[in-house]
Amino acid sequence: MQLDLDEAVDFLIENIKDDYLTYSLRGEDELSDIGKTMVSEFNNGFEVRPGKKYIKIINRNSVWGFVVATNNDSKFSKGTILKAAGWATPARNHGRGNVFDGGYTIMWTGPLHM
Repeated sequence: MQLDLDEAVDFLIENIKDDYLTYSLRGEDELSDIGKTMVSEFNNGFEVRPGKKYIKIINRNSVWGFVVATNNDSKFSKGTILKAAGWATPARNHGRGNVFDGGYTIMWTGPLHM
């Protein structure tokens, strides 16, 4: 069963949260109380802003990245993950994977070039 775009973006955000948890644990079995607070704040800080061309993924006051939301993009297919070039603009030099295909490489800090 193919996910719709909203479900695929939600799955991407869950992967981002998992990466932050792994980073926060730093090889330990449990988080400290401060670590638990930081992970909770990170996890609750996500905002998804749909637009005509892109879905912007924000965590607190930073843009994590963008996802192409249209089938009418001249360079990228719908679901392509793009790094942020700025607050309102994605970097259109390379796609960083696709939310529908999986297998993308991301970190909690942003999408990575594949």
